[in-house]
Amino acid sequence: MTRKSTVAETFLKYRSKLMRAVGSIVGADDIEDIVQEAFIKSYEAELKQEIQYERTYMLKTARNLALNHVSKAENKNKQHLDDMDLLPYELIGHSLEKNVESKERFIHFCRATDTLSADVKRVFLLKKVYGMRQKEIAELVGLSESTVEKHVAKGLLMCSRYLADLSKDTTSPQAPVSATQDISRS
Repeated sequence: MTRKSTVAETFLKYRSKLMRAVGSIVGADDIEDIVQEAFIKSYEAELKQEIQYERTYMLKTARNLALNHVSKAENKNKQHLDDMDLLPYELIGHSLEKNVESKERFIHFCRATDTLSADVKRVFLLKKVYGMRQKEIAELVGLSESTVEKHVAKGLLMCSRYLADLSKDTTSPQAPVSATQDISRS
């Protein structure tokens, strides 16, 4: 006859208390994993030796695992100050400017789509951003393919006009014109 595990019974009985104890140390995403690991370690220990106070043993095990988890996370986030001098290549010079310009074009594009009516905007974004085919969009939205085509054309025209007007108003016409070209290529 096999001996019934008292650690398993104790775990089931005090699981919520273990979770509260661990929750005071680590974030909510890690609680369940740590409590389960504490059970496994306690169960393995019970197979090797007799555990007189199972609840206390599991609580200490869970607490130690949680503290180890926090310690590992802190060590990952620490950087040597010497390493701060070495910036990634993307953050240097020309690449940084390109990233900023790209983000500005995206913001202008978002503002341009905000000027569209709800139906035109939905269809236009499904086509240009998500790359869906007109037939798929028509089925999804419940419109005819002809209407979808007209909405896409209207969205393209209105966004192009918005971006063209924006390029006239700014001192740097390069970014909005590029955004217009990006839209019309899609």
